[in-house]
Amino acid sequence: MRSGTGFDLAGEIVELGAGVSDFKPGDKVIAINFPTGGGLAEYAVAPASLTVSRPAEVSAVEGASLPTAASTALQQLKAAGVSSFDGSGSGSGAASTDNGPKNVLVTAASGGVGHYAVQLAKLAGLHVTATCGARNLGFVAGLGADEALDYKTPEGARLHNPSGKRYDAVAHCATGTPWSVFAPVLADRATVVDVTPGLAAAARSLLQKVTFARQRLVPLLVVPKKEEMEWLVELTRQGKLRTVVDSRYPLSRAQEAWAKSIEGHATGKIVVEMGGEEE
Repeated sequence: MRSGTGFDLAGEIVELGAGVSDFKPGDKVIAINFPTGGGLAEYAVAPASLTVSRPAEVSAVEGASLPTAASTALQQLKAAGVSSFDGSGSGSGAASTDNGPKNVLVTAASGGVGHYAVQLAKLAGLHVTATCGARNLGFVAGLGADEALDYKTPEGARLHNPSGKRYDAVAHCATGTPWSVFAPVLADRATVVDVTPGLAAAARSLLQKVTFARQRLVPLLVVPKKEEMEWLVELTRQGKLRTVVDSRYPLSRAQEAWAKSIEGHATGKIVVEMGGEEE
């Protein structure tokens, strides 16, 4: 079986390139096929540096969902100053006046990246406020969010949580939120890590950097790392990180899957399957 989500894929090794000795034909693996191509094909070439083993406890669908989305969520939180995911809540960096961020906001928390960010933030022992649509409030609460905001309500649009806590860090997975909305709800030293930055975000980030602003917007350029992929797979194997699949499509309907992904309203991940039974 092969499953894919964009550049991510899970499958079985058919052939090895020259110099590759860590794997053998028949091995079940998870990989990121970037930048040479995508995962939506029956066969794909993936770099060994971005390929990891898939244990039997992790399904192909789970494996295909993890690499980019979960890695993005992890790197978001690290960029915000979180360094420990053992439940202690300790971190390092400018996002906190003490030992790292304590209160974190995750926007678009029911999406592919956001639903991992909520879970990883809870593994870090943080207080998590999550924004999503009304239909997903219970869903993000089930992921561990302490507070959930409907982004279409006045309070949700202002990112104002019921407890009145100010955010030390924001894992920003949505689009179209101006800095003027973030500023009133941020702690004195806070970091907003944006995974969908535009030109305005880049300009503001540069201005804040040169003026030594205490509140910072950080555009995130995700660089996949094999060791992080292995760690995320192990979390999944242990049952500490859950992948929620919004929908599954056969390869013949990959265009529909891509269109639904572009709409931006999926709950969790969208997976394209290449046929066969899930392993």
